[in-house]
Amino acid sequence: MRGLHSPSSGADEAGGLSPQEMKRSTALSELIRTEIDAAPDSMISFARFMELALYEPNLGYYRQAPDRPTRRGDFLTAPETHPVFGWTLARRVEEMWAELDHPDPFCLIEFGAGSGTLALSIIEGLRRHGSGLAEAIRYEPVETNEHARADISHRFDEAGLAGRLIAPDRPAPRTGIVIANEFLDALPVHRVVMRRGELKELFVGWREGPVLLSARPSTPDLAERLAADAVTLAEGQVAEICLELEPWLAEVAGRLHRGYAIVIDYGSATAELYGPRHLAGTLLGYRAHRVAHDPLANIGLTDLTAHVDFTAVERLASAAGFEPVRFETQSRFLLGAGLEQELQAIQASPQTTLDEYLRTRSAIVRLLDPRHMGRFGVLTLGRNLEHRQADPAG
Repeated sequence: MRGLHSPSSGADEAGGLSPQEMKRSTALSELIRTEIDAAPDSMISFARFMELALYEPNLGYYRQAPDRPTRRGDFLTAPETHPVFGWTLARRVEEMWAELDHPDPFCLIEFGAGSGTLALSIIEGLRRHGSGLAEAIRYEPVETNEHARADISHRFDEAGLAGRLIAPDRPAPRTGIVIANEFLDALPVHRVVMRRGELKELFVGWREGPVLLSARPSTPDLAERLAADAVTLAEGQVAEICLELEPWLAEVAGRLHRGYAIVIDYGSATAELYGPRHLAGTLLGYRAHRVAHDPLANIGLTDLTAHVDFTAVERLASAAGFEPVRFETQSRFLLGAGLEQELQAIQASPQTTLDEYLRTRSAIVRLLDPRHMGRFGVLTLGRNLEHRQADPAG
């Protein structure tokens, strides 16, 4: 699930596509169909389909020039809701910096950085708080979209922060903090179903268009993941399994020598994720702030997402050299980090207008509301923290 969704208007609400969108989606569909035709048994895993649909260069959903996480786009993440999210997160980042004995430089490494909105609001928050970290912080965006990378460079240059950007070829690993905000839910997932007591995998084939087909699993890793997490699927139950978690955590470990990682996303512990509330799985598509019930439609134009298995992330992170620090809801995380103090500071500022105060309060309600972003999970992990001074949450 991608942030906050709301009704849209115009062509998107009617499901209409522009000629450019139709051309791009058709080109990507043909590419996928060609790969399916060439594959054994003429089908590919859903994970491969999702990878192509989201990340194929020049055609995939996340490789387009438009800025997706906006009110005009397909979803709205917490940083775009209001900068108070980043200002509050800055408080927790500063606590972690102090706990690590104020290293300089201190690297902020963000996966799925988009156009850098979160990082800019964190740096702004540090300045608002008068933190010394505002000068020590350096930013390394991990972003596959070349348009977004160019936007980050432009925005940091405009803000006078060009010198804070870490060059992509600079040697790693570093001391600092990794943030992955609504990133893991867009990693490709395999889909499985339990039929007559046997685990089957759902593949994508082609019959006048893409269709789902079931067959024996493409890899024993799927059953092994379920077994490792003590998951037994009910008859007919559909589930998603993300095998990309391990390579992602290995990449994080390769970038971060010492510090923290904060994973913020829509998801839950294993027991709930594979429980009776999700017998049909959690995979959904989003387009123009609306749920797209057919994930195989409008290929390349629809965001595809599945809930994050935080139990698996924590277990696999431990194997990759991290230690779990805390798992909590976004609501609890933000309140513990100082969201109320941010609101009080905004209220006390003579520069704050009534409209701005009301807009901030409205944003905070959405960030905390369990019906919206408040129930997101926040997993904090530590790496090489043997000499830390204290718990960063106090």
